[in-house]
Amino acid sequence: MRAVPWLVLLASAVLEAVWATALGLSDGLTRPVATVVFAVTAALSMLGLGLAIRSIPLGTAYAVWMGIGAALTVGWAMATGAEPFSVVKLLFIAGIVGCAAGLKALPAGTPGRQPDTPRDPARTGAH
Repeated sequence: MRAVPWLVLLASAVLEAVWATALGLSDGLTRPVATVVFAVTAALSMLGLGLAIRSIPLGTAYAVWMGIGAALTVGWAMATGAEPFSVVKLLFIAGIVGCAAGLKALPAGTPGRQPDTPRDPARTGAH
């Protein structure tokens, strides 16, 4: 199913926001609970990104992962008062989310070579 990699990528982006927030709360990795939350969610977020790029082109997946994660991190910081609210900031966050959605909406195009697909010697110049 084509939606599964995108759902994994979205969950991974949410975890990115969690680990970024936990990193900020860890006080330089000196607070054990926040540090553990950071480490676990960072690992899971990277795992999800790694799984998603099996089906989604790396550049697109990374841009969506980073954009959604950053938008959620800033949104959470503003909602909790850790960062001041700003309408302009909110507009820029909406732009990030809009761009990520735009990347998802683009046609898939030609998928990249999968790890288990043999290379075509004619295309690589190898004989």
